[in-house]
Amino acid sequence: MAVIMIVEDEAQVRVLSESFLQEQGHQTLSAATPDEALAVLEGDIDCLFTDIELRGELQAGLALAQAAVARQPDLRVLYTSCHSVTDGTKALFVENSAFLPKPYTINQLQAILAVDFAIKPHPASPAPHGAAEASQPGL
Repeated sequence: MAVIMIVEDEAQVRVLSESFLQEQGHQTLSAATPDEALAVLEGDIDCLFTDIELRGELQAGLALAQAAVARQPDLRVLYTSCHSVTDGTKALFVENSAFLPKPYTINQLQAILAVDFAIKPHPASPAPHGAAEASQPGL
């Protein structure tokens, strides 16, 4: 299980990402702004998953990542954005980071976490035989 902090100002994207990562067995923390993120960025976080642009600030996620890595040097950072990323922006990425362009699928999110950061899913144990069928609605 990994501890992943999601920083995303679009509530629907943040909730969906958090839900997916929790289903994969990870513990999540979430925030809509860099200030919220820094307020809870204590303890051992394995990965910071942040949008580059937050609340209209074009490089807020970059500044957040730099502040977070200053507090926790071994922190891995996954950046995301719906905008293209220039070489100049990439030069501002912290070490141990990767980029996932928006829109992304849950499979792409899972793949980049596994390949770039060795963060693999650990889903909850399956329900006892028969329990899953009983709870599934008929088609």
